[in-house]
Amino acid sequence: MTDRAASGGLTRRQLGRSGLALGGALALAPLPAGPAEAAPAATGRRPTLRHGTAARAGLLPSHLRRLVTDAEAFLGPSPAHPWYAGAVLLAGRGGTVALHRPIGMAVRYRAYDEKTDTGIEFPPGEQIPMAEDTVFDLASVSKLFTSLLAVQQMERGKLELEAKVASYLPDFGRAGKQDITIRQLLTHTSGFRAWVPLYSAPTHEEKLRRIWDEAPVSAPGTAYLYSDLNLISLQLVLERITGRSLDTLLREEITAPLGLRRTRYNPPASWRPKIAATEDARKPWSGLDRGLVWGEVHDENAFSLGGVAGHAGVFSDAWDLAVLARTLLNGGVYGRARILERDSVELMFTDFNTAFPGDEHGLGFELYQHWYMGAMATPRSAGHTGFTGTSLVLDPTTDSFLVVLGNSVHPVRSWRSGSAPRVAAANNLARAVPVRPARGRTAWFSGMAVSATATLALPALDTSSGGARLRCALWWDTEPKADVLVLEATTDGGTSWRPVPFTTSRRGEEPRQHPSGSVTGWSGRVWHRLTAELPAARGLAVRWRYATDRLYVGRGAYVDGLRVEAADGVLFDEARPADASRVEAVGWAPSAD
Repeated sequence: MTDRAASGGLTRRQLGRSGLALGGALALAPLPAGPAEAAPAATGRRPTLRHGTAARAGLLPSHLRRLVTDAEAFLGPSPAHPWYAGAVLLAGRGGTVALHRPIGMAVRYRAYDEKTDTGIEFPPGEQIPMAEDTVFDLASVSKLFTSLLAVQQMERGKLELEAKVASYLPDFGRAGKQDITIRQLLTHTSGFRAWVPLYSAPTHEEKLRRIWDEAPVSAPGTAYLYSDLNLISLQLVLERITGRSLDTLLREEITAPLGLRRTRYNPPASWRPKIAATEDARKPWSGLDRGLVWGEVHDENAFSLGGVAGHAGVFSDAWDLAVLARTLLNGGVYGRARILERDSVELMFTDFNTAFPGDEHGLGFELYQHWYMGAMATPRSAGHTGFTGTSLVLDPTTDSFLVVLGNSVHPVRSWRSGSAPRVAAANNLARAVPVRPARGRTAWFSGMAVSATATLALPALDTSSGGARLRCALWWDTEPKADVLVLEATTDGGTSWRPVPFTTSRRGEEPRQHPSGSVTGWSGRVWHRLTAELPAARGLAVRWRYATDRLYVGRGAYVDGLRVEAADGVLFDEARPADASRVEAVGWAPSAD
């Protein structure tokens, strides 16, 4: 079941493919990462997790507090109904979990009344509040575990990324699917339609037959279409080549080595009081009449497959997902356990969908998706969401991770739309990662507001002698194309503004020309040196203008060390108190972080 319907017309950035897997062997070219220009987290080389303070994690506590406050707002009408009955929030950096907070209720409603569009609550004494170790139905976040298992088999030479699925499952090759590859399953480019009601088939054999007979809606490799059938098919491949069921593979290859004690398919009945309830599942909004789903998988197809499926069915808690996140950020190792080689992790975080900008995708992992990663989104950020209200985001650039587990289909799926709580949490964690000023103690910061325009203007200067040049340090990270930072100038007191072309440079790279006078998207989250030739005028005013759309934002923009020089001397220097006081900032503010 897809959780992407709210993504709409998003603008996201493309990253070039950097790796291939041939003949079962993994081979990688270097990935463009770039260090984060931020205060370092307190991490070891391969850290394991422990609870600690925001300071120990290298995070700003005020923004972690804001993360919780913003998340609690969605327990109320948002806008008509609560987005979730409750949630568990976990955020960390390096080896430190700096935030682990339950909010709301794990079990609140016993039913849903469709006539009045209200939830029928359990008596107060039977409701169960969220706890740090509440277990959630992960829904499509389960796809990440299936993908990890597949890459493990690639390491062992039993599975080839570019091999045809039909070479492992001959029946799969029917109905025009003979050329679909393993990579296309993992990147949702196989041509499968989004969803098929396998649960309506009476037997397991008939369910398989429906997959074998399913024809692609587009030629393999020609379009991106998120489909549960991809990971269900991958499950069948894994079970065929290993001779083990998917739940056994999960236990033996991932959860046992990593010590994930609260992660499994089909949790036992004894876990039920610690599991967040999901939906009052009844037709027409559900494919099956099951009543309150609590302790069993919510997804209808996964339920019909016995609770064990490649696309859904894994249950877990926030801590276990944090351990998984830390393992991947460590390069596949946690403590003494290694579940993947470092190159394999890099492969999973490599964009294979360069032909489909906006749908960046590694092996199983989604990349650079502002619609739920918010300002944590970078070309290297990886994660996934689940229909039940779950999400996991990893940002290798800042070594940070975020788990948001909500029961947002409790009591019914129609109460929730969009992904606003995930975006809000990600924005707050991104803001909690400090950015050091390029020099001194403060730098000008644009903020991270949506539907906003912020300006940072210098006073009018006399550049009529010619040769005037603006220099400063610049740091930017915006939603690509949708949000733009522009350098512009006016000679008529602000009646009209024109863009000023500039050049940026950073250590180890060739200078980049910006003839449009603007930047957008990803800059590596490092400071760049900027130089701009200013037009000659007696009263030239220069400003930075940062404009965002109504959907999502990046981490924002910073400007530091503004200085204007001409042949006859310095016309403006932010370092001089008299000059600095003449800066006019609307929406920008000095920031020490």
